[in-house]
Amino acid sequence: MASGELADLAAVYTADVVNREARNEPPDTRGTGPAALYATARWLRTAFSDLAWEIHDAARDGDLVVVHATMSGRQTGPFVSYEPDGSIGAVFPPRGRRFAVTQTHWFRMRDGRVAEHWANRDDLGMGRQLGWTPPSPAYLVRMLLARRRARRAAAAASPATTS
Repeated sequence: MASGELADLAAVYTADVVNREARNEPPDTRGTGPAALYATARWLRTAFSDLAWEIHDAARDGDLVVVHATMSGRQTGPFVSYEPDGSIGAVFPPRGRRFAVTQTHWFRMRDGRVAEHWANRDDLGMGRQLGWTPPSPAYLVRMLLARRRARRAAAAASPATTS
């Protein structure tokens, strides 16, 4: 996720892998298969440089593998969250700050590869470290302007429909 290419992810994930966390991610992450997980990686890399996961513990029970890790990085790009319908929800402009938060990732395995993923993350802790919450009035204005720019860019990138 931090630095691999699509071929690297295809070696780890099944052809029909499902990422249960994609509901608040960009629309291209919501499908199945390694390409959807790669879209998640690109989305995270757009917002965060020096992205890394330090694994603290891992446990296995049957086809489930659980990993306790710390995700860290530095926000150098806008972080865009999405609504369930795929529209842009909020945009958090970069402040250049570093973060490190614990996460638990759950993987259902099939034939030695990941077939399903879901996670428990400390998003509030990350938001506090990055200065997203509580936002200052000036940062709220930056968020609103960034969301307007992101929505305009998304509209411009969408194929035009004719009637």
